[in-house]
Amino acid sequence: MNFASSDPALMPLVERYLAREDRNLLVPVLTELGADVANRLSALADTADKNKPTLEHFDRDGKRVDRISYHPSYVELSKAAYEQYGLSALSHRGLHGWTETPPHLAKYALSYLFVQAEFGLACPVSMTDAAARTLRKFGDPELFGPYIDGLTSTEPESRFTGAMFMTETQAGTDIAMTETQAVPDGGAWRLSGKKWFTSNPDADVVLTLAKYPGGPDTTRGVGLFMLPKVLPDGTRNSYVIDRLKDKMGTRSMPSGEITLDGAYALQVGELDRGFKQMAEMINTSRLSNAMRSAALMRRAVVESVDHARRRVVFGKPLMQQPLMRNTILPLALEAEAALGLIFHSGDTLQKADGGDANAKSLIRVLTPIAKHYICKRARWVTGEAMEIRGGNGYIEDWPNSRLLRDSHLGSIWEGSSNVIALDVLRCMKQYGAHRVVADSMLEKLSALQATDAAPGAQQLTEAWHLVLTRGDALLSGANQDAQALIGHYTNTLAQLVMSTLLLEQAIHESANGYRKLMVANSYLDVIVNGRTGALPAALQWLDEIVDGDSVPREAALSVFK
Repeated sequence: MNFASSDPALMPLVERYLAREDRNLLVPVLTELGADVANRLSALADTADKNKPTLEHFDRDGKRVDRISYHPSYVELSKAAYEQYGLSALSHRGLHGWTETPPHLAKYALSYLFVQAEFGLACPVSMTDAAARTLRKFGDPELFGPYIDGLTSTEPESRFTGAMFMTETQAGTDIAMTETQAVPDGGAWRLSGKKWFTSNPDADVVLTLAKYPGGPDTTRGVGLFMLPKVLPDGTRNSYVIDRLKDKMGTRSMPSGEITLDGAYALQVGELDRGFKQMAEMINTSRLSNAMRSAALMRRAVVESVDHARRRVVFGKPLMQQPLMRNTILPLALEAEAALGLIFHSGDTLQKADGGDANAKSLIRVLTPIAKHYICKRARWVTGEAMEIRGGNGYIEDWPNSRLLRDSHLGSIWEGSSNVIALDVLRCMKQYGAHRVVADSMLEKLSALQATDAAPGAQQLTEAWHLVLTRGDALLSGANQDAQALIGHYTNTLAQLVMSTLLLEQAIHESANGYRKLMVANSYLDVIVNGRTGALPAALQWLDEIVDGDSVPREAALSVFK
């Protein structure tokens, strides 16, 4: 088993989105990691999930240490993520044969495979990456250079991990209600307050928010600060871990409560733009959240197909039974569509970082669209996959329960679904983001009108014009009505984007067969249009869809006949 080569969608996306020289470096690492996930990392993740980290407040001499102890399985997973595969460093330095920084998609593709083994650790990995990006973008290079070097290191002796301490008991979504206080202390600051949810609480480098003297009672009154775990003189910084959270999922990775007691901190960027600067870290993490949820969906599909082929009921395997095929089909379609959106978003982020203004506007709204839809959908896909396995799926001996437990956090981390949907509405109000997305997708559909994707492209073109009208009506109506409806609207945007991207990718892959066109047409038919009254044409070709085998052109075109 190899989680890379057995994924019918992954390698074709790599082939399309990455240049030849990047593919030549990435594919061997993907292949190595794909085998490692199947043969080593998944078992380590199962063990780490059952052996939670523990917090030791004091050593035997009574000295406060706040030391978190990890099971050896988590330590091995950490070595794989940070050192062997360099997942947190890939967006910052040359690795795996690259002399320059690899494209963002190298990180997303490798992380997508890793998360199919272990979801929890991917959070601190993502925060480490995002902390380095934020410090590099807004911080003083001389001041923060050593910390950035540590965050992007793959060496066990020198690497740092990162975290962000944002949430307080009264201030999760409403950052203006932050009560942590920052007081100037020479060229540094001293922070005092309590943080309620802090994943990776023993991180070496922490970004956090605090009120500064004289600031307004808005988000402009909150500054961004960097807390080192260890002070320049080698002593511990003055904050403590009060306790670790007892969580439903991500049990391998600790989350805790923190008390800051005059903690030493360094200011990052402009004082009155702290929240806007922290948003850079949050948005990077939100896209990673969507990627991780796509990975959970893919693992759930793998487990479902494997079980359905092995389990014999009433004389034949479940995979040959019509109702089971109709149950697995939408799971496979959702997983493949999600991966397509992740690749497109990662590629758009690369262009935005390169100075493309349109890409910058596009990724600003694609990120919350992807986070909102994919994270929510992962909860359904993993839940269905658990039921497919039956009683064993509900037992902790199998991965399904862990996949389901972890999937629920994706919709909560870095902003719950309602917060994310309101962010989409904010983008629409600020710069007509729905039109930016629609224009981009309509351009792609226009290029498909003379291809085998034409029937689907025509449907989607009409759908995009309708959704534009709907979006304009949202903005012109009462704000409270727009807020009430934006969740459903965001889901529609996500489905239309993914459907458009699937069609575009299908034509790219058509030189090698029409499996992807079957997937694209079926996603539009089953997920977007919601076919329930007739058998989907794809049921006959489900094995080819999940295995990556060829589908006849006529079969792919028959979806809309």
